[in-house]
Amino acid sequence: MTIAQPIRPRINPALGTVILLFALNLLNYIDRYILPGAQPLIQREFHATDQQMGALTTALFFFYMFAAPLTGWLGDRYSRKPLIIGGAVLWSLATLGSAWVHSYTTLYIRHALVGVGEATFGIFAPAVLADFYPERERNRILSIFYVAIPVGAALGYVAGGELGTLWGWRQPFFLCAIPGLIIAGLYAVIGREPERGANDHVRPTLDRSTTLGIFRNPAFLTATFGLAEITFALGGISSWVPTFLHRFNGLSVANSSLVVSAITVVDGIAGTIIGGWLAQRWLRTNHRALYLLSFWSVALTLPFGILAFFGPKATTIPALFVAEFFIFLNTGPLNTAIINSVSAPVRATAISINLFIIHFFGDTFSPQIIGAISDHSNLSIGLGLTLVSLFVACIILYQGARYAPQFDS
Repeated sequence: MTIAQPIRPRINPALGTVILLFALNLLNYIDRYILPGAQPLIQREFHATDQQMGALTTALFFFYMFAAPLTGWLGDRYSRKPLIIGGAVLWSLATLGSAWVHSYTTLYIRHALVGVGEATFGIFAPAVLADFYPERERNRILSIFYVAIPVGAALGYVAGGELGTLWGWRQPFFLCAIPGLIIAGLYAVIGREPERGANDHVRPTLDRSTTLGIFRNPAFLTATFGLAEITFALGGISSWVPTFLHRFNGLSVANSSLVVSAITVVDGIAGTIIGGWLAQRWLRTNHRALYLLSFWSVALTLPFGILAFFGPKATTIPALFVAEFFIFLNTGPLNTAIINSVSAPVRATAISINLFIIHFFGDTFSPQIIGAISDHSNLSIGLGLTLVSLFVACIILYQGARYAPQFDS
């Protein structure tokens, strides 16, 4: 006589991994956007200039982008799972270290350590997800994954502004530390490492499958430099818009962060999902859809950005709402274009090169540059620089559509 064994529910490996990586990405962006939410409070305590506050974001991305090439090389040669876990643990511990921050210098060091930790997760998560799904389906799954960006940013703004005002700016950083360690532990148990390239269908030519070839790959380069220009703008806007509303629209620190949070979460979720859906439908008839939708996303953002930064006060918040909706349309499609432009053997390396480029030419220096311009003129003129970078992105992405890879249904 045999005893029936209890039926245990089995978690789909891809779904379980997607959920856990989404959760880590969410915490990652909450942590990153607590700073701009609480920025006036931190600035007041340390008597820092606008340029010094911008330099904190520069520190994070400087160490992020210089750690990226090494971690990308490791990810194409060794298992990515322990590297993801190690990165999550590092930035969680660095976040816990906020309790001991009592000078501008230690705050700067804290941001640098977080950047090193993020340099693993930001590279390996998209590469792991890409190996679970074929090229045509990656836009759908990555659009879902990247919804964590606006949701995390919104929660970070609220935590920094609201909780920072109530209990001091250090307290909000603790929101991410313990959950980050817990999810890293769950990923160690539940997360799966898919077979590299199992779902690739595009032929692995030299420019798609070798490290040197990446630098001769026009599909990769145009998507990357287009995203770098967008990242320059988004980095500057996300760092300074709460302060802009505080200074020029007269909102309190808490209210300015709350407004930006509400705009970001609504536009981010709606824009990312709608942009992914539109691109997925467009891909049925046009293999260039990922690039073309990204082009239109940026082009439609420009007029509303001008109105937000240079128009009357009454139009600032409505214009920001519309501009952010349009800019979020490209989140999934453009990141998918980068993933699809290369083959599995060099995918982690390509993502690390992409991250280096988009941060070096993007948000590593844009908050500090905008802060320096603001110190010498005003914040409206500083933020106006982001509109120039978006215009350049339009040109690059329109040209990039010519090189979009074709893949089977």
